[in-house]
Amino acid sequence: MKLLISSLSVLSIFIVSCQEKKQVADSAETDAVKIVEPLYISDTVAHDSDDPAVWIDPRDPSQSLILGTDKDADGGLYVFDLKGKIVKDKVIRGLKRPNNVDIAYGIMLAGKPTDIVVVSERFTHKLRIYSLPDMKPVDGGGIEVYQGETADGARDLMGIALYKNKAGKIYAIAGRKTGPTDGTYLWQYLLEDSGSGKIKATLVRKFGTYSGMKEIESIVVDEELGYVYYSDEGKGVHKYYADPEKGNKELALFATTGFTEDHEGLSIYKLTSSTGYILVSDQGANQFQIFSREGEVGNAHSHPHLKTVKVKASHSDGSEMVSIPLNTDFKNGLFIAMSDDKTFHLYRWEDIAGSSLKSIGNRKD
Repeated sequence: MKLLISSLSVLSIFIVSCQEKKQVADSAETDAVKIVEPLYISDTVAHDSDDPAVWIDPRDPSQSLILGTDKDADGGLYVFDLKGKIVKDKVIRGLKRPNNVDIAYGIMLAGKPTDIVVVSERFTHKLRIYSLPDMKPVDGGGIEVYQGETADGARDLMGIALYKNKAGKIYAIAGRKTGPTDGTYLWQYLLEDSGSGKIKATLVRKFGTYSGMKEIESIVVDEELGYVYYSDEGKGVHKYYADPEKGNKELALFATTGFTEDHEGLSIYKLTSSTGYILVSDQGANQFQIFSREGEVGNAHSHPHLKTVKVKASHSDGSEMVSIPLNTDFKNGLFIAMSDDKTFHLYRWEDIAGSSLKSIGNRKD
């Protein structure tokens, strides 16, 4: 009789275990096939939405601003609230094909810490820089980059990412329409006060492997871990140290298979200071592929694929992530994806994470 009861107990445990595994598998499958809807869709820009960034208001995160480029010869940098409504008095117009945008906090200008937004202006080969949140120019009319390059398209600015190191130095890492395959595709500039309250840029290194297949546009920096990632469209995602003093050795190449079209927008969700997820836009499939931020045990530079998420945004090029609570709409973070209908889509992180990824960690920021 005891043997029969024991056998039944083992069978019961086995059945429950199988049911739990099936539930996890079913959840993952459901997450993979469903289309995640945005909470808000932004007002439309005039021409061609391309890349978003978010300025987090340090006094009141609910008053944070979304900035997004309108990519055209008569383009602009739009400013939205957290419902995607245009803040008309802050919009910058008349930019010559602005491409990507990023934000940095606390650069010293005229002796005061100043938050800035940097936009890549393709047709003028310049970085355009504005203070936040007032959107006043602090670039003296723009900062030329890729000086001395003569190949067709080799000065046409596209990607931009900002990196602030632990000493407080702020760098701009710039990508372009085309470039060499000798490991010098990206150029990195130190941004600092010129002495007149405006920003100057000093070239500090050239780095970055390029496959030669398409172009390099999307760039993202993980400041806490000190890495920079960039999408080599059609090839994969490259990983380097963000600090120029650590050298130009490539640390990883991942996301090389399973993409329908281009590797595009990159963004990082931070569960803690060292864990989380890297999201890569699979542009042609209207989906994002998600990889481990921290890598695998024993190999921080191995980034396994964890999940694929289909989104409502169409042919998403640029994306952005906020990993902290902003308001009652975005209690666990905000994910923004550009859509090719002149809009930006605003998603709750928990909707992107679904049932198979963590929705929130033990962040202290």
